[in-house]
Amino acid sequence: MKIAVGFDHGGITLRDVVIQSLTELGHDIVDFGTADSQSVDYPEYAARVAHAVASGQCNRGVLACGTGIGMSIAANKVQGCYAALIADCFSARMAAEHNAANVVCLGGRVIGPELARKILAVYLQSQPDNSGRHQLRREIICRMEKDCFSGAEPGN
Repeated sequence: MKIAVGFDHGGITLRDVVIQSLTELGHDIVDFGTADSQSVDYPEYAARVAHAVASGQCNRGVLACGTGIGMSIAANKVQGCYAALIADCFSARMAAEHNAANVVCLGGRVIGPELARKILAVYLQSQPDNSGRHQLRREIICRMEKDCFSGAEPGN
């Protein structure tokens, strides 16, 4: 897979382990920065990764900031990006299987490098369950998203 990655100054602690883990797992990396601990505006990095994934340039994305919260909020503003804040392996699997999350957000000040490795491995080996109730729920979310971006009242 081609994986987009982006980090801010709070997530930079996970940069090397994320890139190394993805490379070791055989994925191609598209690196949207940042490369050091200088303060940057995380929404810019979230937008770059989210657009790359939503457009199909990349299959999935990984973002990291201090907590992962800011990146997930910003990335989810891009239509077609479904970013999930992840801090454990069970949630990584559920994000992929149940929610079809195409971007995971990690907190560099919340999780350590070894847990980040494990989360990425579980997330990337998990695939969306396209049958039954999970698919129906994702379709509802897609309709909500289309309504939101079209300016229509939700549910109409």
